[in-house]
Amino acid sequence: MLAEARRELPSGRALPGRLVAEQKPDGYRAVLFAHTGKVMLHSRNGADLTPAFPEIAAAASALEEDLVLDGELVVPHEGRLHFGQLQNRARRRGRGAVAAAAEHPAYLIVFDVLEADGVELLDRPYRERRARLEDLFAREVLGGPFTLCPATTDRATMLDWLDPAWGAAGIEGVVCKGSEQKYLPGKRAWIKVRSRVTAEGVIGGVTGTLASPASLLLARYDHAGRLRLVARSTPLPTAVRRDLAGRLHPAGPDHPWHGRRFSAGWGTRGELQYHPVAPDLVAEFLADTSVDEGIYRHPVRFLRLRDDLSPEDVTTTSG
Repeated sequence: MLAEARRELPSGRALPGRLVAEQKPDGYRAVLFAHTGKVMLHSRNGADLTPAFPEIAAAASALEEDLVLDGELVVPHEGRLHFGQLQNRARRRGRGAVAAAAEHPAYLIVFDVLEADGVELLDRPYRERRARLEDLFAREVLGGPFTLCPATTDRATMLDWLDPAWGAAGIEGVVCKGSEQKYLPGKRAWIKVRSRVTAEGVIGGVTGTLASPASLLLARYDHAGRLRLVARSTPLPTAVRRDLAGRLHPAGPDHPWHGRRFSAGWGTRGELQYHPVAPDLVAEFLADTSVDEGIYRHPVRFLRLRDDLSPEDVTTTSG
């Protein structure tokens, strides 16, 4: 079951029954099949993650009940849930996976139980599945490395969880569910709301053309004075394209990105087609809190130009 992205918390009537919100950790969505003699840990896309996370597989093998659990696979590091370390863990196999598990152990933050003791629970309402899940933890059937995902029906708590301060700890926002909802595999029937912050970046390049920029490549100078790409914007509205076209200037021969190649998407091999521009404009943008070593993982939304700031005023990244 999937979630539709929204910018604001839904009303209480948006989902069947009472509105419930769960914290959204920064990790990999994973479903764990723990049956006698057989354990499988699958990603949302069906990839087999079992060999990469032997500590999760071992704990699942020791469970006293047959279960199918839905949750978020995470790796804590330096005081937060660290997506980069999780990616490193997911690539390991064999001895490398065992060593990585000892150095950076993973946890499965569980938010749903889809089967228990041979009984399929997909048609049961969320409130019943949640009660069953809480009981598994209360009876200590589930314990470390499994942890129960926090949930609330209190709107003030939901809003607190959307505070960007939670993003610093690796909580991206909330997932809203209806107390009477069934579990609908493949359907975007939940609602996801991400924590969002405003930030600034230097416009270092554009896709499209300077006369009609389609999106922006945003950068910051690091402590060594190098211009580092930190974000890409979502497609720009027509009115914004027209306004920026009169403000952007072609990059001079000293632009540091001449000859630089960037991927068309984080983690992909395709190259992004872009044009460097003179890095003299500062843009304010809206972003979620998924930031990996200074790089925004998801596209950001351009808000406005900051004529009151110079490129040197923009916060530098780590060197």
